[in-house]
Amino acid sequence: MQLTVGAPTPLFGDSTPLGLLGLAIGCAALVPVAFGIFPTEPAAVGAMLQTSAWFCLVFGAGCQMLAGLMSLANKNTLGGTLFTTFSFNWVMNYWVLDRMSQGKSVDPSVLLAVDVAFLLIFVVLTYAFGFFSTLLVLFLGDIDLLYVLRIARHFAPGVTALGPAIGVATVALGGLALYIALAMLVNEASGKRTLPLGGPLLKSPT
Repeated sequence: MQLTVGAPTPLFGDSTPLGLLGLAIGCAALVPVAFGIFPTEPAAVGAMLQTSAWFCLVFGAGCQMLAGLMSLANKNTLGGTLFTTFSFNWVMNYWVLDRMSQGKSVDPSVLLAVDVAFLLIFVVLTYAFGFFSTLLVLFLGDIDLLYVLRIARHFAPGVTALGPAIGVATVALGGLALYIALAMLVNEASGKRTLPLGGPLLKSPT
């Protein structure tokens, strides 16, 4: 799924599945934290947070950074920008979890400002990806929802339902990333549309 039109022969293979698989594994590592499922012993809590942090760094950040740079080398500006930008967000996830494992916090006002900026970015990217795949719009729409929930939790910390909602959205994001990545790989290997990915949601003006 090279997200370019009339592009020259790519230098690398399509790196989109790599980035999406890394994202799916990163989301899986965040599931216990997102749902607030922590061990009873304080030492075990620190170990759990550290484990999640490293998966976020290696798979969430690492795979997406690699996928983004490969996409940019292939002249795939849209996909490369998405993966590369989002990879830095996973580095921040690592840092926040690492701080939490040490019993330290981060400044919530800065996180709020960054979440608002990311929401604006991903809303526009959701529209842009509508010219390529309906399923990608659903995938990015889930990211938009995650940021809306994170921002809402900042202004309404007492609403306990927001925590599980973020957990569900995280699971959905990982599931969508996993399906799209595997569908692309299986379809390429089989030479046919074994797993549907959906056509463009929007049409470019002619």
